[in-house]
Amino acid sequence: MEDRIEEEEEESNSCSYISFKLIMVALLYFLNNRCNNYIHQFYPFFKRAIRYKNGDNVLLDIKTKWGEELDKNNILQEYPRPQFERDSYMNLNGEWDCTLTLVNNTEAILYEGKIIVPFPIESRLSGIEDITLDPGMMLIYKKVIDLSKLENRGKFLLHFGAVDQTTRLYINDKKVGEFDGGYHPFYFDITDYLKDLSKTEITVKVIDNYGLNGAAIGKQGNPRRGIYYQKIGGIWQTVWIESVPNIYIKDVKITPYYDDHSVGFFMTLEENAEINKDIIGQVKIFDDNQELVGSGKIQPNEDVIISIPKDFKNWSPEEPYLYKVEYTYGKDVVKSYFGMRKFSIEPDANNIMRLFLNNKPYFQNGVLDQGFWSDGIYTPPSDEAMIYDIKTMKELGFNMLRKHIKIEPKRWYYHCDTLGMLVWQDQPSGGGFPYNKADDAFYYTDDDYELFNRTSEIGRRNFYRDINRTLDNLYNSPCISTWVPFNEGWGQFDSVKIATMVKEIDKTRFVDHVSGYVDHLGPDFRSLHIYFDTIKFEKDEINRPVVLSEYGGYGLKVKDHLGCTEQFSYIMFETEEKLTESIKSLIKDQIYPNMIKGLCAAVYTQLSDVEQEINGFLTYDRKVLKVIASEIKEANDMLKLRYD
Repeated sequence: MEDRIEEEEEESNSCSYISFKLIMVALLYFLNNRCNNYIHQFYPFFKRAIRYKNGDNVLLDIKTKWGEELDKNNILQEYPRPQFERDSYMNLNGEWDCTLTLVNNTEAILYEGKIIVPFPIESRLSGIEDITLDPGMMLIYKKVIDLSKLENRGKFLLHFGAVDQTTRLYINDKKVGEFDGGYHPFYFDITDYLKDLSKTEITVKVIDNYGLNGAAIGKQGNPRRGIYYQKIGGIWQTVWIESVPNIYIKDVKITPYYDDHSVGFFMTLEENAEINKDIIGQVKIFDDNQELVGSGKIQPNEDVIISIPKDFKNWSPEEPYLYKVEYTYGKDVVKSYFGMRKFSIEPDANNIMRLFLNNKPYFQNGVLDQGFWSDGIYTPPSDEAMIYDIKTMKELGFNMLRKHIKIEPKRWYYHCDTLGMLVWQDQPSGGGFPYNKADDAFYYTDDDYELFNRTSEIGRRNFYRDINRTLDNLYNSPCISTWVPFNEGWGQFDSVKIATMVKEIDKTRFVDHVSGYVDHLGPDFRSLHIYFDTIKFEKDEINRPVVLSEYGGYGLKVKDHLGCTEQFSYIMFETEEKLTESIKSLIKDQIYPNMIKGLCAAVYTQLSDVEQEINGFLTYDRKVLKVIASEIKEANDMLKLRYD
């Protein structure tokens, strides 16, 4: 969203806050040097003062209903990777031992106690809350598990959904490996480090250097302010173990060929596996009645295309039909699914460039979804909470969510697949702050790394690494229609080159190369953010589809459901009725007529309030829907009728 309108009024508060924090940190390090044995007694007080204080804007203690009902012995137990499922699995979410110390002095104990995984240490649901994992600190997790309860099929793989930011894994005090990056899943083969399976000690050491060398931080603020929210650190997605055969399938890429009524599969094995030509893999495709509708042989590193009946069922938000898949390779068996759908750009009957779904014009009517929670911050409090967000937006008549500057757990995309919700997937932003150094940065080319605060070569290289991880991680999700590498110039660089690379890797989806301004005429859209001006369609100069990738931002305060003591939105309303009527008018009087002229998609800001922002359909704790649902749906249904 627009960040410049906040910068001037935030500057004085931000500066005073930073000065306050520097004083606190200096005192903390003085205590570390002079009275190391007592530092843990002072640290939580300092962190409480730092965490909640940002000028006069204080975080308030509100929880979702799922957070209030949380059972620390039953945390996010659902299978974490539904599109690549094995039946030998152990969930490690729940209570772990944890210690917060300093990177250069591990004898300095800042905190020692229990933490609820996978909630970030800063969150209310972690059981700690008052502490922040800051640069220079190390968060150490420990847990002893009994692996003899899990069927031993040959190897044990320890998985992490996501950890912010650099992870080092030790098994029984032996270092296994490390991973850098705060938004993507990773795993380690821990087989060779195991001794007594009934007593295996896991140690996870995490460092979060918050944006060092332009690392991706998304919408995390340090300090939080304006449109940058409470930072997180440590484990924030599910931790789990599976046992696999000695030769196992690492991944299978699925590509639906809609017009050819066929599906492509590309299988890879784990890195060190020797390919045995005597082992013949199998792919079986089933409909929802478990009837076999397609099958074929598959070998590692070879494309295989399998035909399905010509009268196959489409996937769409209205009818999210999914085919089941089973892969077999040697002793390894994996279950998956896919949807038959096609995204394309074509002229409509009036020769206007439109977004097509399954060979028909389809208006993508969306909501900006930042994925923050009042109690878990980055981590949803439950599976039901994720479902609630998606279903509520569908009930309002929307068919798309723009996942804004964050990557979710795999189950969130699974729910979008099964419930029928298109997704525009943003890449988490990085680079120096402020992201743009000039108000008129959009008049310059984005190879000006200094102007766009992308001077770190390491940071630029890691952005390529991370966007490739995103593509690899989410390629199979039927719900994703669009990749969004950059938003409003934040950390933007080489945008056309990067968008072209994304198109080469994934030819099946759209790319919004720069959402908002700083457009360099790359693929695939002319992408606009309009909050204050009248929305007016103008044909793109190179005839790309035109999308409104952010608009709205209308706010309403709901007493007892506010995230902070101070609030803002672009336009404020006093009642549910006035807010509803204004959003209806925006859809009917501006979105609808511009859609007729050629507008191809729209994204309303936003799904829920986030901390001081109160422009959500839902309050931050998800307890109150701030609009009259039937009236918003009626307005949105106008956009559907035009295409039916």
